[in-house]
Amino acid sequence: MNTKSKRAERLTHHVYVVELHKRVWSERKKFRDANPHYRGVMGCLYVGMSFHTPQERFDKHKSGYRNKKGYKISSPYVEKYGLYLRSTLFSHFNPLTRNDAVRLEKNLAESLRKRGYAVWWN
Repeated sequence: MNTKSKRAERLTHHVYVVELHKRVWSERKKFRDANPHYRGVMGCLYVGMSFHTPQERFDKHKSGYRNKKGYKISSPYVEKYGLYLRSTLFSHFNPLTRNDAVRLEKNLAESLRKRGYAVWWN
């Protein structure tokens, strides 16, 4: 196994889910457009993945974190509308390999949409 393969197999990443304030629905057209089947019963969520712990990543989102080159890497949805982490929806999955986290982020977002949530992920 080469070094790259070994690194890819390490459990270094996490998926996380953030509860968003329902104002995101009324204030963000892109959010509404991404969730045409949402009926307002369940909440609004953001699904993400990171090599940081979920709490560290949430804190970076809320602070409007910029990387060393000055690029903003926080989601405007979480920065403005993020309320808290929904650990019951994700903690049992973590930690993950990077590849598994990429796959799970998408699958979890789609699963939560099917359950009636409005979801944003990228």
